[in-house]
Amino acid sequence: MTTPLTGPAPGGPVRALLAPLTRPSTDHTPLLAQASRRWVRLLPYILAAGAIASLLPTGILVLVNDYGVDGGPAAALAVVQTVPLLLAVTRPLPAWWITGGGALLASLLVLVTGDGASPSGVDGPWPWPPPGIVGYLLLMLTLALRESRRTLVAVWLVTAAASLGLSVLGVAGGFGGDDSLLATALAGAVLVLGGALRERAEARRLLAEQEHISEAERERRTLLEERARIARELHDVVAHHMSVIAVQAASAPYRITGVPAEAAEEFTAIAGTARESLAEMRRLLGVLRSEESGAEKAPQPGVGQLAQLVDTVRRAGVSAELTLAPEAADEPLPSAVDLSAYRIVQEALANVVRHAPGAAAWVSLAVADGSLLVTVVNAVPPVRAESLEASVEGTGQGLVGMRERVRLLEGRLDTGPLPDGGFKVAAVLPLGALTDTRSDAP
Repeated sequence: MTTPLTGPAPGGPVRALLAPLTRPSTDHTPLLAQASRRWVRLLPYILAAGAIASLLPTGILVLVNDYGVDGGPAAALAVVQTVPLLLAVTRPLPAWWITGGGALLASLLVLVTGDGASPSGVDGPWPWPPPGIVGYLLLMLTLALRESRRTLVAVWLVTAAASLGLSVLGVAGGFGGDDSLLATALAGAVLVLGGALRERAEARRLLAEQEHISEAERERRTLLEERARIARELHDVVAHHMSVIAVQAASAPYRITGVPAEAAEEFTAIAGTARESLAEMRRLLGVLRSEESGAEKAPQPGVGQLAQLVDTVRRAGVSAELTLAPEAADEPLPSAVDLSAYRIVQEALANVVRHAPGAAAWVSLAVADGSLLVTVVNAVPPVRAESLEASVEGTGQGLVGMRERVRLLEGRLDTGPLPDGGFKVAAVLPLGALTDTRSDAP
């Protein structure tokens, strides 16, 4: 038993050619619909209406006077070839089927009714009347701006084949003025130009989307890096108190006389738990610490170091003043609040140096309603001031770090420009139930 030879199905190339012509784009949004201005969004409809108003009467007159078509059929064919331009704004491929069919019917009608024995019976070019070429080229432009490259190639091949076939029929019928090559070349040029414009616009859109995604990723990475840095700083704060607990619990049986054996065992268990917690925190910190960041040896700063920070800013050329209320200067603050207040002021002053070089700045800290109020205000920078960005450095994360610190303490942050052109950063850091101080000692 032999297996029959199989080859390409009959009509395969034809079906491959016509397939794109039967699958129009699923995007039915009007051309230029993404434009921000309303008149630009309406522009395709305005141009289509203007083209119809110009080509419709001209097409009727040309078909009647130059091609000898009766008034009724001429009007119907002109409508079929021009009115679909409005449809082409949203569905250019169906509009092409209508317009192309109308152009083909017009040429066949002229071929049948024209005086083939006398070429003078048709005074216009064959097989494309001038108004028909103009309307067809406008339709080609809408196609090129919407449909795929395969569809455009199929449209051009069908146009070239139809023009060539009609040209041959016209030569056989004695018609002169062959413009089939001109129409085919112009249609191809418009399709190539429009396709290039569409692909360029698509490339720019994809690039803008990628830039938007990259910017979002950068913001997310910045946020995560700042959270990790805050976690490392809080590790130092919490580790201090855990160490105090461990030392106090371990030394309690030796410092206090008459401690029962059960209590001594409890103290030993507390000290062991504290040491285990410290070890777990160090392992967690190793995960959060980046490869580039080494161990920070210096103690964490606080409100007590703000005067030194302001002096540094003054040396950078910024007129800065610091006002500390007695409650904020003399009373010990919770460690997390103390550190966060310093970092917020540091970043705010660094932003003044970066974005408003030479502007005067005022820093004030006060305690009210159980919260620490941190305010940094800067005036309008002098005209033509040179950037001092390299003089003072903050945490490098700007408002992102401020928001994270305030959120961590369940506080509030208010930032924004002032009516006079300056800028304000105001943070409310609740002291709450945080009663830990830096005066703990074993």
